[in-house]
Amino acid sequence: MIKKRTNLVTEDRLKFQKNPEYRNNHKKDPGLFSSASTMDVSPVEFKAKISEKKGDMDIVAKKDVITLPPTTTIMGAIKTMTNKGFRRVPIADAGTKRLEGIITSMDIVNFLGGGSKNLLVEKYYKGNLLAAINAEVREIMQQDVAYITLKASISDAVEMMIQRNIGGLPVVDEDSRVCAIFTERDFLDLIADTIDYDSIGNYMSTKVKTVPFDTTIEEAAKIMVNRGFRRLPIVKDGILIGIVTASNIMNFLGSGKAFEKIITGNFHEAFSEPITSLINKDVVWASSDMDLGDAARLMIEKKVGSLPVIDNDVLCGIITERDFLRAVY
Repeated sequence: MIKKRTNLVTEDRLKFQKNPEYRNNHKKDPGLFSSASTMDVSPVEFKAKISEKKGDMDIVAKKDVITLPPTTTIMGAIKTMTNKGFRRVPIADAGTKRLEGIITSMDIVNFLGGGSKNLLVEKYYKGNLLAAINAEVREIMQQDVAYITLKASISDAVEMMIQRNIGGLPVVDEDSRVCAIFTERDFLDLIADTIDYDSIGNYMSTKVKTVPFDTTIEEAAKIMVNRGFRRLPIVKDGILIGIVTASNIMNFLGSGKAFEKIITGNFHEAFSEPITSLINKDVVWASSDMDLGDAARLMIEKKVGSLPVIDNDVLCGIITERDFLRAVY
């Protein structure tokens, strides 16, 4: 079903044209991007822009969206997200399905020790994680939710995600009922076959924050929340050995593995483990001269949200789903 929607938009709405002459004239120039990770080149200039026609969300957004009521326990939300492989779940009234909030993997990381939401564990539950995870999800959900309507265009959604620095948008009907969701991954799937004429070196972030292999899960969580990162490259002796994401940390709790480390009930016992214990797959990487389209297709195939960029055995950048939005925006 998803592939069918993607083909429809790509062929009938986006109408991108792959022009070899344009491709050759826009290859990577090292002087076009700065070491501060801010893109200095112009946004990708598609031969035909993403459709401005209203109503595109009705075609491209995922309709099989799952919502949870605000009375769901935090652990219930974590298990749903872990089992379904979701990074975010809209929170809606159980009866009306009207949008009330959203919970993301970063909110869970914040709650588990990374930031201000951990006060619920530390202050109210005196550090007792087993008690805190049975609190209602409304306690840590985001209430100021960015959303979009079925009548919106793809470009409306991209602009809002960039401006609000978020990875997904609930889609609501005229009565504010959640009826779909649109994410960075949906956008990547939408454009992957249309952006083959430029290299990722022009759009990657070059100021990459890495952490050593013996960093604890709790320390990594704090870095993620404080710096606004959803993923952290892990290095040992200067060599990249893996990437840990906010979802990895959330799944550590959702899978039950965290509770095997708890003796007294205090959450610090669970998250004092080294972050390398959460690395569960080989590193998928790219070189800076890889085409944007190839990188997008690789990320989709491997089901990853980012690619570390390695040139001459040196980590020189990272490109994420968010960078693809910025390239088009």
